[in-house]
Amino acid sequence: MKQIAALLALALAALALVACGGGSSSTSSEETTGGETSAGKEETSEGGKEAGGGGSVKVEADPSGNLAFTSDSVSAEAGNDTLEFTNESPVPHDVKIENSKGEEVGGTEITSEGTESASVELEPGEYTFYCSVPGHRQAGMEGTLTVK
Repeated sequence: MKQIAALLALALAALALVACGGGSSSTSSEETTGGETSAGKEETSEGGKEAGGGGSVKVEADPSGNLAFTSDSVSAEAGNDTLEFTNESPVPHDVKIENSKGEEVGGTEITSEGTESASVELEPGEYTFYCSVPGHRQAGMEGTLTVK
């Protein structure tokens, strides 16, 4: 019961920080080329490749507001990838990617009830994707990104 209260307090604190934040809210509804996700699962699409390779990496937060992604593993093609993040819940989330050295290599802005995208250059290997909102990663909001 104490854990639930602590998580609720963290979520409310994060919501307050987002509400007080600066003015650049960049919710986008761009149509993407390539594959589509089904049943809220994360997938990688090879469509819409640019000259540098890569594709789209789709990540979705749990739409019910839980501190979780809909999947804990994602794959991508090496190169210049577009990270597409969807968060339909009112709880603020983002998605960041870090390499095996623990260095952040890219990610989206925090959003609630919207979508965000970011471009990230990915080399072959394993990465960790996670939510950087305080307390969310510690609550288990992270997964593995495999780049081929």
